[in-house]
Amino acid sequence: MARLSTAILLAFWLFSILSGCVVNPITGRSQAMLISDDEAARQSAQAYSQLLTAAAQKNALDTDPAATERVRNIAEPLIQQAMAMRPETRQWQWDVHVLRSPEINAWCMAGGKIAVYSGLLKAIQPSDDELAQVLGHEIAHALLSHQAEKMSRIQAQQLGINLGVLAGAAAGYDLRGLSGLANTLATLGLQLPNSRQAESEADSVGIELAAKAGYNPNAAVTLWEKMLGAGNGGSPEWLSTHPDPASRLQAMRAKAQQLMPVYQAHRRS
Repeated sequence: MARLSTAILLAFWLFSILSGCVVNPITGRSQAMLISDDEAARQSAQAYSQLLTAAAQKNALDTDPAATERVRNIAEPLIQQAMAMRPETRQWQWDVHVLRSPEINAWCMAGGKIAVYSGLLKAIQPSDDELAQVLGHEIAHALLSHQAEKMSRIQAQQLGINLGVLAGAAAGYDLRGLSGLANTLATLGLQLPNSRQAESEADSVGIELAAKAGYNPNAAVTLWEKMLGAGNGGSPEWLSTHPDPASRLQAMRAKAQQLMPVYQAHRRS
């Protein structure tokens, strides 16, 4: 009975931790957070600094001044719109760099730490409107606290595995050998569905940021078509961290049509 009580207490402890939720001010979605935006930003700033130092040592940091200037010029009005959408981000130390890498990639860490890879610029050859969609999407991830949310999931996942092992031990079972399997199941069961939701949210908010910054929202569709052409096509939606390509394009077209008046009003002004 004592062992069972210990297991129940451990499970209740985990539930209590995971029940602490924060409502995102942009989406209104409740997000389970073990790590705050501030903590995620602090850790991101440290990681970003280390990454930039390593890139500089390898002569892979801002090696094309024209490309770096272009990316920063496009990012600036997007950052202004991001700060208007979520005012507390005015306190972030926003930073933008281009990294020399063949990968087709870009990201924005918590706290506004942005990187675009030269491989994306070369392989996709994005127009300014299309590059704004890339940056808008990545900035949206930071605005929507997706990195803090992901870090929280990873921490909760590991905590859940450890508590499961402890609870099993309290009940008289040795479950240490199941930790690897539990980790895989937890990833599929928790991380992937929410990550697809995060991608859809970033698509929607990113297009909105770009439209308000004066970039054509239809470029989100042409950009994604280029991305599909540069990759290996779509993968089954239930095993992907991104929405199904056809569903994603359909949602982008609808969002772009919705935001055309916003874009046109900005262009007139």
